[in-house]
Amino acid sequence: MSLRRNSPQAARNARLGRTLLVAYGFMLPLLVVKVVYTFWPIVFGIYLAFTDYNIISPPKWVGLRNFAELFGLGVFAGRGPDPDFWYGLTNSLKYLLVMPIIQIFSVALAMLVNRQIPAIGLFRTAYYVPVVTSFAVVGLMWGWMYNAFGPINFILTRLHLMNPANPSSLLTNPTTALLALMFVTLWKGIGYYMVLYLAGLQSIDRNLEEAALMDGANRAQVFWNITLPGLRPVILVCSLLSTISAIKVFDEIFVMTGGGPAGSTYTAMFFVYSAAFQNFRYGYAAAAGLVVAVVSLLFGMVNFRLTRGGNTQ
Repeated sequence: MSLRRNSPQAARNARLGRTLLVAYGFMLPLLVVKVVYTFWPIVFGIYLAFTDYNIISPPKWVGLRNFAELFGLGVFAGRGPDPDFWYGLTNSLKYLLVMPIIQIFSVALAMLVNRQIPAIGLFRTAYYVPVVTSFAVVGLMWGWMYNAFGPINFILTRLHLMNPANPSSLLTNPTTALLALMFVTLWKGIGYYMVLYLAGLQSIDRNLEEAALMDGANRAQVFWNITLPGLRPVILVCSLLSTISAIKVFDEIFVMTGGGPAGSTYTAMFFVYSAAFQNFRYGYAAAAGLVVAVVSLLFGMVNFRLTRGGNTQ
């Protein structure tokens, strides 16, 4: 009798086991790829941060020496912290100014395209095209637009914001180069966050907004009391992503200015690139990258606390 009662359960367990085996079998190849190309490089990079490695000879364990050189500690105390790294990190933190601007514009753009009007899909696609455009193309396009005789300078001279007798590229002026790159980042990334916010807007119950309007609330009140709280999870995700992207900005710098002019666009990740692929100090570069990762994590945690607000659920 006990065998007869247990046989259906045993059959269900066997079917579940086969289902799990098939599921894990399908996931295994991608998991292997993830381990090889994501997890292992992270672990190996952390290991390299504590070594002296020039790619020719095997890594030599040096403990905290790379970090001591970055921070100007120990035998490096007389030199002080590495000025190039900290100057680059300062410029990376300046890039955080893009974060609130890109979020505000992304929300506004998402609300604009969240309308059921003819050809709205065309507008959504047009706003998203910069996201999938390679930085090589973006760099060439905006390099031409920022040229001394390009359309941006033409508009600035017409607005009497630049001397037409002595035009100069915004990318060759140390005062404006970083701001010009920030605008390119804003232009290229706004479509990505727009799509995320659009998905968040479409998940909000329209009945709540309609009920509030019928009760006498205006559009601004509906936005602040219904739409914005409904977007809180998306705002959290987008803020975290934009914060991390701003601190580790590199592609724009590499393609458009190479850290110039006069180091005005030199960022922390460009320092990591230079230390590794120009000076062949891979251990030192890994240590700098690890510091940038920790800084990104700290700013991400602060951003999480501020964006999350008082919601403890």
